[in-house]
Parts: sequence; C-alpha cells; structure tokens
Amino acid sequence: MPAGTRADGGGPEAPAADPAVGAGAAAAQGRAAAPPAGGGPRAPGAGTPSHRPASGAERSRTGRGATAGGPASGAGAAPRAPRSGRAAAWAELLRLPALFTVPGDALAGAAAAGVRPGPRTLLAIGSSLSLYAAGMALNDWADRAEDAVERPHRPIPSGRVRPAAALTAAGALTGTGLALAAAAGRPALAVATPLAATVWAYDLGLKQTPAGPAAMAAARGLDLLLGAAATAGGTRGGTRSGTRGGTRTGTRTGAWGGTRTGAWDGTRAALPSAALLGSHTLAVTTVSRRETTGGSVAAPLAALAATGVLARLAGHRRTRLPAGRRAAAAPGLPGPGPAGNPPRAGDLLAGALAAAYAATAARPCFHAALNPSPQLTQRAVGAGIRATVPLQAALAARSGATTTSLLVAALAPAGRMFARRAGMRKVSIT
Repeated sequence: MPAGTRADGGGPEAPAADPAVGAGAAAAQGRAAAPPAGGGPRAPGAGTPSHRPASGAERSRTGRGATAGGPASGAGAAPRAPRSGRAAAWAELLRLPALFTVPGDALAGAAAAGVRPGPRTLLAIGSSLSLYAAGMALNDWADRAEDAVERPHRPIPSGRVRPAAALTAAGALTGTGLALAAAAGRPALAVATPLAATVWAYDLGLKQTPAGPAAMAAARGLDLLLGAAATAGGTRGGTRSGTRGGTRTGTRTGAWGGTRTGAWDGTRAALPSAALLGSHTLAVTTVSRRETTGGSVAAPLAALAATGVLARLAGHRRTRLPAGRRAAAAPGLPGPGPAGNPPRAGDLLAGALAAAYAATAARPCFHAALNPSPQLTQRAVGAGIRATVPLQAALAARSGATTTSLLVAALAPAGRMFARRAGMRKVSIT
C-alpha cells in the first residue's frame, strides 16, 4: 500500500497543546501521502502513501469561535458524542473512502508476479488495509497539536476521538496487519514488517524531513510487493521424490511454473511495477509539501513530466514467456498473458488505462505549474491521489491480467459513490 504518498505530507509535532482554539469558516486544503502503507502507503497512499500512498485533503484556517465539526473547546471535558457521531468520527479519522485506493496495490502485485489472485491475495489486501488505516490514526495522533490550531474540526482536536484511543487503534491495526500477513506466509510477513516500520517512521518523524517523500514512495512500493509475495507464496504444490537414505530431493512445483522459491521469484518480478507506483507517489508527495503555501513551479512541472513517463511505461504491455517454458523459451518470445489474452488486447487495455491515469493527473499539474497557488496545488495533489487507481489498473493490464485490471479500475467509481453516500466527499488522508 504506501501510500508518498499520500503518496496518497506533514511534519514532526511539538508537544501536544491544550486544543482551546476557535473555528470559523473552513477552507478545504490538504496534504498528499500510497500507501500502503501506506502510502500509503504511509501507503500503502492514495493516494498518496502510510503505508500511504500520497493525498488530497481538507484543511481549515480558523479564527475565534466554536470549533468546526465538534464541541467548542474550553475548560472541562467535551460532552460525549452520540453513538452515530462517534462512528462518523472514527470513519473520518480512518479516512474510509481513501481505503478504496489500497486493494489495487496487492492486486497489481499479484498480476506482476504472474499469479492469479487467491485466498492469500485477500489476506494481503486485509493486511494492507489494516496498515493503511493504522497510518491514518497514527498521523492524526502525531499531528494533534498542529491540528488544534490549523484543523480543529478533525476528530481528535474537536474532542470526538480521544488521543489515547487513536494511538491504541493505530497499534491494534498494525498488529492486525502483521497477523494477516503472517497468515499469508513468511514471505508476505517479511515484506509487511518493513512496511509497518515505514508507516510509523513516516508519521512520527520523517514527514517534514527530506526523506519524507521517499518514505511515502517506499511504503506504496512495499504494499505492491506484499501482494506479490503473498500470492506467489500460494503456488507451491506438486510432487516430492526421495532417496533410499531417506533424504528428500526434487522440487515442489505449482501453478504458473512456480517452485518452492516462487514467492521470492514473484516478488522480484513485481519490482518494476513497484518502482513505477512508488515513483508516482514520490511525485505527488513532493507537490504536497507546498500545498498550503503554494509558490512552487518546479514540483508540479516535475510531477507532470513524471506522469508522462509513467503513463508511457505503464501503457506498454510486458512481454511474458509461456508458462512452464521460461528457461527454454527464447528471450522476447511473445506469449499469452496469465489470463490467456492475445497480446493485442492486452496492449489496448493497458494503453487505455494508462491514458486514463494521465488524463486524471496531468491537467491539474499543468495548471499548478502555470499558477502555483495553494488552491491549484491542492487540486494537483488530489488528482494525483485519484490517479493512483487507474495507474494500478494499468500496471495489472501491463502484466496481462485483464480481469484483475478491470476489477481494480472499478474501485475508483466505487470509492466516489461511497464517499457521496457517507457524506465524506472531501476526506483528508494526511
């Protein structure tokens, strides 16, 4: 999953201050963070990052008055929110609509490994979602002092979620994510562990350092590799042979020509796709670092150039050797993809999804480069987070997994529909 993203920004926090702040009308703003971490990005995102991939967000600049989205602050404990209000507060804290950008990491990783998604892929998706949500909760806990001044409508400074509860949730979700990865196999756990460490390191210390965008990009790339390691690790099967002395020899083979080391082979095969997704998260997160102040022309221009390069690479279908003949087939020999589709059909689908990715991300970056105001910079960041899903789908199609790519692409409208119904059309993932 992570995130940069957001990919699909933030910084080290001063000690928490008493959130006795007022609020007025709020101007929507945000920072990107992948995913999967987190970024997650954080992972994963989304976005984008956290395991957060990189992010579009709401942010408020406030004056004196009652706190937006929560009880007015002052002496004494805040009144306890109704049960429905508490549920909405937790949905906002965990950025539920942003979670739709996370499953595509694992699915694209499975496609890049050349393996059909299976039960282990579902475990990887569950792990990614848990780690991504953990990054969101931890982010708001770490930013609670800053949010009390700049974004008092958020769940923690408004009193709707207690800081201790947010920190506890972050720890519990991290443990859940690691447990699900362990259930998917040792290779998956070996990827999920550094992913979780990246999410926590980003939220607690790296956000405002030069290493912040790289950490977010790493989270998203690791999230994709988590899907590859988990899915490829489930291909083992076949026969064993032994010697008269009782020593077992031979290999264990499985689907797609997999062997006992199939999980690691699949992970290595997914490295190029992880690098492309991480590069997108890096670009979006770099832009997000100036979204509250604006004034940066170089970052949107660099993101625009990166979008063009990534669209070109993601739209070029990878050559895959026929299953079971990888060692014997001549290098570059075309063959059917994992789903048995003709190369031409795969090329068309990958190209169309890559074009959708470019259309989503490029125009806002161009506008932000022409006029680097905070508002246009924020739009570029939000578009970059939304573009994560078509990029994931293009990467899956690039690997020849037609059905998987269409499933990933469907997550974009599903996420928008959920956000509308939940009344969370503008949800920050930073």
